[in-house]
Amino acid sequence: MPDVPSPDGVQWLRPSPRMWSARLALVSVVAVPVLAALTIGLALGVDAPAAAVALAVGLVVTAVVLFMLRRRYTAWGYAERGDDLLVRRGVMLRRLSVVPYGRMQFIDVTAGPVDRIFGLATVQLHTAAAATDARIPGLQTDEAERLRDRLAALGEAQAAGL
Repeated sequence: MPDVPSPDGVQWLRPSPRMWSARLALVSVVAVPVLAALTIGLALGVDAPAAAVALAVGLVVTAVVLFMLRRRYTAWGYAERGDDLLVRRGVMLRRLSVVPYGRMQFIDVTAGPVDRIFGLATVQLHTAAAATDARIPGLQTDEAERLRDRLAALGEAQAAGL
């Protein structure tokens, strides 16, 4: 898949594989009971043709959802450079955000209940520009804390030079 233009020699880092596991768990919570109910209905012969069609549709929908979630997972990446942070994302519309360290105002590290179960966190960068969407999801908690501390230190050093 062609990527958005990016600087040569950039070492892209990806979200943790645990992020994919968390997404699979969320899909499973919905898909497995629905598919099981459809299978039981088919096995009991309750309107067998309709149950077979519903089961086939359920399997196709589940496969498409998993395919799209996998694509979203592999689309995320970030790279730390000397003066800025690069964040890429997007399946249909690929985006590359370049956030200069000196423009960062603060960095949030958040983790919802599912993220905490899997030991994940999201790093959100905030700048004066309202349109900045530099968010890096699916980082292991220790990596998120390391990135937060590094970005804060670099932001302070770069801002002091202004």
